[in-house]
Amino acid sequence: MTKIDIISGFLGAGKTTLIKKLLKEALQGEKVVLIENEFGEIGIDGGFLKEAGIQVTEMNSGCICCSLVGDFGKALHEVLDQFTPDRVLIEPSGVGKLSDVIRAVEGVAAEDARVQLNSFVTVADAAKCKMYVRNFGEFYLNQVESASAVFLSRAGEVPAERLDTAIALLREHNAKARIVTTPWDELTGAQLLEVMEGSHSLADEMLAEAAHAGHGHEHHHEHGEGCDCHGHDEHHHDEHGHEHHHEHGEDCDCGCHGHEEHSHEEHHHDEHGHGHHHGHGEDCDCGCHGHHHHGHDADEVFTSWGVETPRKYTRGELLEALEGLDDNVCGAVLRAKGIVPNADGGWLHFDYVPGEPEVRDGGADYTGRLCVIGAKLNEQHIAGLFHLA
Repeated sequence: MTKIDIISGFLGAGKTTLIKKLLKEALQGEKVVLIENEFGEIGIDGGFLKEAGIQVTEMNSGCICCSLVGDFGKALHEVLDQFTPDRVLIEPSGVGKLSDVIRAVEGVAAEDARVQLNSFVTVADAAKCKMYVRNFGEFYLNQVESASAVFLSRAGEVPAERLDTAIALLREHNAKARIVTTPWDELTGAQLLEVMEGSHSLADEMLAEAAHAGHGHEHHHEHGEGCDCHGHDEHHHDEHGHEHHHEHGEDCDCGCHGHEEHSHEEHHHDEHGHGHHHGHGEDCDCGCHGHHHHGHDADEVFTSWGVETPRKYTRGELLEALEGLDDNVCGAVLRAKGIVPNADGGWLHFDYVPGEPEVRDGGADYTGRLCVIGAKLNEQHIAGLFHLA
């Protein structure tokens, strides 16, 4: 199977710089063919790429997105037959519509089982987004709107306010794309390739962990007269993926209050990713308030709040925000996780379970990412804790 990656971007945005970094740092073990499509002129970067051992098919009489859609299909079939590559990188003309290039590749993939459309990204100059939208309208916006990821070039060269404006403009036209806001020299080619290929979001990772935890260890115990298994902290519900089974004696006070009509039935709830099974005695007060999730998966029970932001944080700001998650006004917060730029240089990674915030130094990510999962989250208040409201 040959992967097809489309790397689009307006004139001078930095497509070739990105391709060089990927070839040098992430794709050295693969057989790669680059198809360039310069608009009516000779491809200026073909020489470098040929010297690097990359086969280049230059199509210089027009652009893939319009007159060459048919010829492009033929050219791609010839590349597959001649080189049998692991991956084909397509660098369309800077004035091409990404949606048309995607459609052309999809047309080939529908006819040839050897082809898989792998990614379609746009490189955007952080200093020029607003100007390009104003001056070039649909041609520029089509690249943004059609991309699965947007790689901001020169992000480290613009003031924070201008970077925020560029991101807001991009988000206005593409709410779902991953946006790389970290200067590329702080990231490896492998990290950039992961962004292109659609690595999981923090929310996906954390919900998967919670779901996996629900199938983990089980605790069984009987409750006698002195049972005092209070609430979330003492049970550590789903913090380590334990399923918790117990019977309640007459004076059981384990905190599962308020199960209304279910109070005398055995029930199962995944409030924190662990199944919790027990029978309730007459005076059971074990803290399972109002949860009627019988046998649901974690992603059906929990909600998540997450953002991507280039905002820089101090270690103290993060600790203060994480400690604020203990407040009930946030909702039932189970877990928080993030990777953000450090205001003092470098990057900070954080993890949180109730009462246990942790902030540590770590490697860079393609942009700052924060995520909180739990039940009945007060998203506006949580955003305020991280100064993002």
